[in-house]
Amino acid sequence: MSLRCLIDGRETQQVPADDRGLRYGDGLFETVRVIDGRAPLWARHMQRLAHGCERLGMPSPDTEALREDVAALTQAYGPSVVRITLTRGGGERGYLPPETPRCTRIVTAAPAPLRPAHWSDAGIRVRFCDTRLAVQPALAGLKHLNRLEQVLARAEWRDPDIVEGLMRSMDGAVVCATAANLFARIDGDWITPSVETCGVAGVARAEVLAQWPRCRIGTIEMGALMQAEEVFLSSSVRGILPVGDLAGRRLPVGDDTRAMQAHVDRLLELRA
Repeated sequence: MSLRCLIDGRETQQVPADDRGLRYGDGLFETVRVIDGRAPLWARHMQRLAHGCERLGMPSPDTEALREDVAALTQAYGPSVVRITLTRGGGERGYLPPETPRCTRIVTAAPAPLRPAHWSDAGIRVRFCDTRLAVQPALAGLKHLNRLEQVLARAEWRDPDIVEGLMRSMDGAVVCATAANLFARIDGDWITPSVETCGVAGVARAEVLAQWPRCRIGTIEMGALMQAEEVFLSSSVRGILPVGDLAGRRLPVGDDTRAMQAHVDRLLELRA
């Protein structure tokens, strides 16, 4: 099936050329896993979207309209991946935002991709990216539309055996993967990198932290990560992905990783 799309509730794939999301990346997005019309992490997605709108000075999202769009688009699918894009809408030429913006609501849906069984069983292979994440506290944590850092990072490799690339901040600390958050057990303690200055505060990351209060938020240097006992990535679409090969270093998939993987897999109804 081809991609299905609603823009402001209408079936179309045409966005006006003056839309600020297209012009400047002025907006936010959410990528939501939907099963039989249900989005297990919907509340977390809407909370992050509303928080992002508040920080960018955009009107609060119409969550009921979004829910109706998602329901309409996913009726013909089984497990689906829905992307919700909210832009500041049209406006005059120039960076100055309109005083009373009329946001554009774009919702697309497609069948969810299958997760290969060996990814969840033996773990995935990851590398370190050369592209760094710029420090910008005003945007840190938000899933805003400008993803050029991730685009450049993902363009660094084409080896299909490498599933993800880890990205670092300008000072060298490991922050996240290109499309997932990072968790590591180092010297017996679980830690996930802070996203206060760069990176995205993922909804799957929030779920893990809520279920696992002994995991702390902090800084992970590259050298410390290379000595980690366990590492996994979290994603609202792919769930928990154990890391079995960290830039050439083999890692076991431990009991803690398996426990969190089982919880998130049940929540998202993931199948290998």
